[in-house]
Amino acid sequence: MAVKKTRTTDDVLLILCKSVQKVLSQTTRTDIQYSPTVQKINKTCLKPDIGCFVLFEGAFSGLIIINLSAGAAVEIYQNYMRQMGFKENEISEQHTSDDVGNMLGELMNQIVGDFQGEMEHQLMLSINQTQPKMLVVNKELILSINANIDRPQSRRVIFRTGSHKTFSLEMSMEKTDFIELDDPDNQNYSDLNVTKDEQNQAFLDDLDI
Repeated sequence: MAVKKTRTTDDVLLILCKSVQKVLSQTTRTDIQYSPTVQKINKTCLKPDIGCFVLFEGAFSGLIIINLSAGAAVEIYQNYMRQMGFKENEISEQHTSDDVGNMLGELMNQIVGDFQGEMEHQLMLSINQTQPKMLVVNKELILSINANIDRPQSRRVIFRTGSHKTFSLEMSMEKTDFIELDDPDNQNYSDLNVTKDEQNQAFLDDLDI
């Protein structure tokens, strides 16, 4: 009997890490890398200098946070704006600028959108997200988000920008395992493209009506 594959929190986290890397690398045209190790943490928090977060629910519930230093946030923002064709005198140099916050919110939206697509493609699981939020966090503050997650499991992964500035991704999701029932390659998905009328006609044909 074949051993059933089980996907855990860390497998979901890896999918998310690849979405972060993919979106930020493509939109800034820089080399974004993430650490090959993951840190288990007790809870997720918004930390200085800028914190972005989004809640998701559906097949499972969770919270995604990206914490950036001022330098990392400005670097990502400026590279993004240059790729969009903005001139240097139109690009902010301060991480507290509204433009920086708006851009980070848009990137977070793209990241979660890519993550949603990959979850549906790889695991056939659907999740919905809230509108991403961004906060400039004071040096003396660490903010927790009450996400009401059942038996949360939290993880942190460190990322590095093209100029070696670091930022962190934190994810918290309910404790759950996804156990493979069947090899996806053995399933026939062609029926998904059959219209309702065609299904009804096939049913009638089987009854010889």
